[in-house]
Amino acid sequence: MDFVEELSWRGMVHSIMPGTEEQLKKEMTTAYLGIDPTADSLHIGHLCGVMMLRHFQRCGHKPLALIGGATGMIGDPSGKSLERNLLDEETLRHNQEAIKKQLAKFLDFESDAPNKAEMVNNYDWTKNVSFLDFAREIGKHITVNYMMAKESVKKRLNGEARDGLSFTEFTYQLLQGFDYLTLYQDKGCRLQLGGSDQWGNITTGTELIRRKLGGEAYALTCPLITKADGGKFGKTESGNIWLDPARTSPYKFYQFWVNVSDADAEKYLKIFTSLSKEEIDALVQEHAEDPGKRPMQKRLAKEVTCMVHSEKDYEAAVEASAILFGNNTAEALRKLDERTLLDVFDGVPTFEVSKAEIEAGVPLLELVASKTAIFPSKGEGRKMIQQGGVSVNKEKVTDPAATIDAGALLDGKYIHIQRGKKNHYLVICV
Repeated sequence: MDFVEELSWRGMVHSIMPGTEEQLKKEMTTAYLGIDPTADSLHIGHLCGVMMLRHFQRCGHKPLALIGGATGMIGDPSGKSLERNLLDEETLRHNQEAIKKQLAKFLDFESDAPNKAEMVNNYDWTKNVSFLDFAREIGKHITVNYMMAKESVKKRLNGEARDGLSFTEFTYQLLQGFDYLTLYQDKGCRLQLGGSDQWGNITTGTELIRRKLGGEAYALTCPLITKADGGKFGKTESGNIWLDPARTSPYKFYQFWVNVSDADAEKYLKIFTSLSKEEIDALVQEHAEDPGKRPMQKRLAKEVTCMVHSEKDYEAAVEASAILFGNNTAEALRKLDERTLLDVFDGVPTFEVSKAEIEAGVPLLELVASKTAIFPSKGEGRKMIQQGGVSVNKEKVTDPAATIDAGALLDGKYIHIQRGKKNHYLVICV
């Protein structure tokens, strides 16, 4: 596989430095991509970069994942308006290990292959460098004029940020250039990958390598991912979509992908999966013939959920989705853990009732019409129950005299009641 060709048809090339393709065709090449370690999990905003590394390795080249332990402490002016918080080394190392575990699902770190992936941390080669050494060995090679001409710097200096640009942030491109120089010397790294907002920082590195060592180094960036409606990719009302299941459940993760628009689904299939062009073209054709079945979204959600979590998590997410949107069974509902159950019913009306009363036994009619407002009156409730329009925990109840007791509790405190086909309610017993 040809790396640039592969990324190009996927829409993942924004800018590429002349000579990059020739370098990649000449020999197995080492490339790095920087990852901010301010959290102990990646989120889907990192996925495009991670997929670049994945394709790079699949094309026979060697990927380096650089954890920005040093640069992550000071903040990058590219597209940001605030400086970052300082991390202590213990937190940094914890975050690094957690991120490596996630990256291992995308990259081969363990085999004996010459292009096996490696993780490096720029804190390791930056922490003992004195300011005087840095100024003498690095700073003298890059002029202030050169640094001021960078788009990210110009934007901040022209007042787009409320507090201007600190000296710390201004030196960010030199620190990133120092990373590239170090990896060029120590690991034979000839290419840096990143988002299009990183072009200025990356080219400072190639310039530093040229001026200090007379060496040739290259750059390739991918576009920043957007949604078709112009909204920010990966952000929801509840915040980031994380790769860590403790932060974003596999069910919510799956739901994010299965609910993307048609326009975004085709684009995301190219960027966030390893499916071939032929497979994606076939899905686009299938979708055009029957958009209502959403084959692009379903396959996208399957591929990404299996890659980030597991096939078992994917299957559980599909089963959980069918509870609210399909004809799933009482058994499937009872299998849900509390977190997934609450995710499934996020946004449906909820009512609190006394757990002690439920344990003692409450007539269903009283529960749906007196203790909650699922029905405006017992008469309406009775009529719908008799017509088979009421389910308790996915089981139809047709006897208006039925009683609900502790046996109905899910996870010891919840009862799901469905009125008609589309009205769901969650009773919380406290």
